[in-house]
Amino acid sequence: MLDHGAPPQNQTSPAPAVPRLGARLMRRKPVELLVAEGGKGEGGSLRRSLGLWQLTMISIGATLGTGIFVVLGEAVPKAGPAVTLSFVIAGLTALFSALSYAELAGTIPVSGSSYSYAYATMGELIAWVCGWCLLLEYGVSVAAVAVGWGQYLNELLHGTIGVTVPAALSAPPGHGGVFNLPALIVVLLAMVFLLGGAKESARANTVMVCVKIAALVLFCAIGFMGFKAHNYTPFMPLGMSGVSMAGATLFFSYIGFDAASTAGEEAKNAQRDLPRAIMLSLVIVTGLYVLVAAVAVGARPWRSFNDSEAALAQIMKDVTGQSFWATLLAFCAVIAIASVVLTVLYGQTRILFAMSRDGLMPKVFARVHPKSGAPRANTVIVSLFCGILAAAIPLGQLADATSIGTLFAFALVNVAVVVLRRTRPNMRRGFRVPLSPLLPALGFVFCVWMMGSLSAVTWTVFGVWLVVGLVFYFVYGFRRSRLATGADLAAAAEK
Repeated sequence: MLDHGAPPQNQTSPAPAVPRLGARLMRRKPVELLVAEGGKGEGGSLRRSLGLWQLTMISIGATLGTGIFVVLGEAVPKAGPAVTLSFVIAGLTALFSALSYAELAGTIPVSGSSYSYAYATMGELIAWVCGWCLLLEYGVSVAAVAVGWGQYLNELLHGTIGVTVPAALSAPPGHGGVFNLPALIVVLLAMVFLLGGAKESARANTVMVCVKIAALVLFCAIGFMGFKAHNYTPFMPLGMSGVSMAGATLFFSYIGFDAASTAGEEAKNAQRDLPRAIMLSLVIVTGLYVLVAAVAVGARPWRSFNDSEAALAQIMKDVTGQSFWATLLAFCAVIAIASVVLTVLYGQTRILFAMSRDGLMPKVFARVHPKSGAPRANTVIVSLFCGILAAAIPLGQLADATSIGTLFAFALVNVAVVVLRRTRPNMRRGFRVPLSPLLPALGFVFCVWMMGSLSAVTWTVFGVWLVVGLVFYFVYGFRRSRLATGADLAAAAEK
């Protein structure tokens, strides 16, 4: 008698179902696995050596100086005296996003920053797009700040020894030069510090941050002596559109707290210290930005800024009639801007480290030197790329490209907070955004509004960058992802 309940002897078991494309693009990495992998790289691990003080200094180091020492001359012609309002708007937009960053940094303390947050909440494709925008944000920001460093270096050289770097070697093509050598040099100097490890880099950064704060306080004290109220009339000569355009350009000055979040795998107590460092640094930086901008515009007619990349030193010279104070400020600015290059370059390497560990970037970016605990190959490759970029492209184009990448990544972080609250409501959080989802929604709206204020050229560059990134993802990362190969699932099963 036949057993009708038994399968036929020659029937093969069905092949496992292949997930649909949409499901593969939306695959998410478990939060627990992201945290468990913290610090682990190819051949070694990152070292947990940073406390609250160092994390705050990294955040301030990556932020303070970028908008004041470098981009103020770019922003004032767009907004006039109302550039102070532009700083407030950019700071408010940053505040909403900083609250979201603080919650996610305390919940998912890893090196990938918003890339990792998106991976845990919105899936691999969105995470890739976010990570790709972070590469634009960080890499171009390093180059933009390095360009301004060269201008202050010339101010310093002229005030001390009476010579300057020839225009052919101190400006990019199209701006009277052939190759911006000082910009390349400052990136390579930052690379040397980073190769020594996070702890050593943090020490150098702390010294430089103290110098830059002292320089800005000195500028305010001297600049106020030349303050003229009529320089604020008319206050908003180019209307609200000019204010928003300047705010969008200045927004890239607020990526410091994002850099702090990339130190999640090298912090001693990341869940406690990262949210505190993010919020503390943003308050300090915004206050100084607004104060210095208010004094600068009061001491000099807004039409005379003329895209100057060393505006503060020139104001000091005009007010005092002496070159000494301008030379001193230029010296402080050379050190201060170098700290921005150092900390932003640090953030860039750590994001690439996280993406490489997930299989979305080549493994070379996740290799860790066993002695220094630093991703050395990653650091060298990124530094050379950013240095060449800084030497060849004008500042204004770099600043706007950085802003749009920053705003896009920040918008996604605000969404990620809301998603994680809904999908994992009981997770331990070192910090919670108040009035959620209202404040994350406001952060998202502000980011989108400021993106809309950027030029069509900037949007075109951004669109091309996204297309290139998507091509790279589907050619390389889509199949090599650790989630795609099952490596992460196997690791999770072992846990």
